[in-house]
Amino acid sequence: MTRPRAWRQRALGLLIALVSGTVVAQSAAPASTPSSDPASGIVAPSVAAAPLPVSPSAQRLYERARGQLLQVRTLLKGQDSQASVGSGFFVSDDGLIVTNYHVVSQVALQPERYRLTYTRVDGREGTLQLLGFDAIHDLALVKALPPNGPSRKNGGAVVDAPGSPLAFRAAGDALAQGERIYSLGNPLDVGFAVLEGNYNGLVERSFYPSIFFGGALNSGMSGGPALDEAGRVVGVNVATRRDGQQVSFLVPAPFAQALVERARGAAPITAPVYPQLTAQLLAHQEAVVQRFVQQPWRSAGHPHYLIPVPQEDFLRCWGRSTPADTKGLEFERSDCEMDTQIFVSGSLLTGSLGVRHEAYDGRKIGWLRFAERYSASFRNESFGRRNPKEYTAPQCSESFVDRDGLPLRAVLCLSAYKRLTGLYDLSVLVATLDQARAGAQGRLDARGVSFDNAMKLASHYLQGYGVKAVQ
Repeated sequence: MTRPRAWRQRALGLLIALVSGTVVAQSAAPASTPSSDPASGIVAPSVAAAPLPVSPSAQRLYERARGQLLQVRTLLKGQDSQASVGSGFFVSDDGLIVTNYHVVSQVALQPERYRLTYTRVDGREGTLQLLGFDAIHDLALVKALPPNGPSRKNGGAVVDAPGSPLAFRAAGDALAQGERIYSLGNPLDVGFAVLEGNYNGLVERSFYPSIFFGGALNSGMSGGPALDEAGRVVGVNVATRRDGQQVSFLVPAPFAQALVERARGAAPITAPVYPQLTAQLLAHQEAVVQRFVQQPWRSAGHPHYLIPVPQEDFLRCWGRSTPADTKGLEFERSDCEMDTQIFVSGSLLTGSLGVRHEAYDGRKIGWLRFAERYSASFRNESFGRRNPKEYTAPQCSESFVDRDGLPLRAVLCLSAYKRLTGLYDLSVLVATLDQARAGAQGRLDARGVSFDNAMKLASHYLQGYGVKAVQ
């Protein structure tokens, strides 16, 4: 990890270098127990409106697939008390099971404290081993050990399972809009069930493909399969919207299929997975940053300033302003955020970007009142409540930057991840300083980026500011 003083000096140097123009610019909050992210409104499947009675097709599919379903439970060692529950499904004859990473994350991060077990529809129970995971797409591959002693099949190496393991629908066999989908799992820890819904295409402006499922997923169904009419797996249950109804999300089947092929022969994971998790997050942030900085900024539509507003290819932007008849300070605001966030643990989501700005017009008030309120707005910026077990305290550098004649006050802050070495959270705060009764303030936040990419993002963001040419 770079020493705080050293990277503060590097960050300050890059900010100052912008004055001369020498710097060139080069991811639902799911959890197996209900949790939420206020910014995105996406949570793990939670209590939703009671679904309609299932159709004969749903009943038929459930009867065919019920032998391949499991409830996946995380237990606290020593007490064997339940810490979280989810679902899973068999994908091979030798006991391989797909579920969500967030369902098994406690075991992945603290194997000395937790263990995994399963319960099948017929009541048989056993132990699970974690073989691999894909935190970026919230998937995990586990293996079931035989219940109640060794199986007679293949010398005890597999788990007896009635019927054939669930098969994946071919990636080239695209679903049609409105096609029926049947989601299976163990909702709310009350029993195995099938819920019927529709395929509504892929989620728009998502960094990674995510299936929009028109159905009511519930807590405990995370990791269960979603099947087509032929009983093939088209997705894996992952999350639902708490602020909506019949709006849920599935991980597309090809990502699960790729994990199975990659990890099927792996040795069981018995140590904390922070190194593997860090590698996956570093690859994710590299893809996000490269795609972000290659896109040109959009115009904010301000009559005086050039203010950087991102494209909405994988971010969503919302705006608001004061009413037209406002007599005091007027402002316009834009907030742009990625829906995609990577679940690390119940207390840590990362891997996303956000950009916002506020443009102030104080011509209806005196310059002194404007200066007081403008300065107070900049001082009120915060970094939220940070878990000291996960992050170092923010370290900040401040500089005054000239952007082609526009003076800016710029503050760059970094917090290092303590257990994900080499990753940082970045915040860049900007305020224009050229007018006595008007100005713009902006902020870029990047969660879980490398130091080099943090500097690349800061440079790219600051270069988006300027003054419009006089017509």
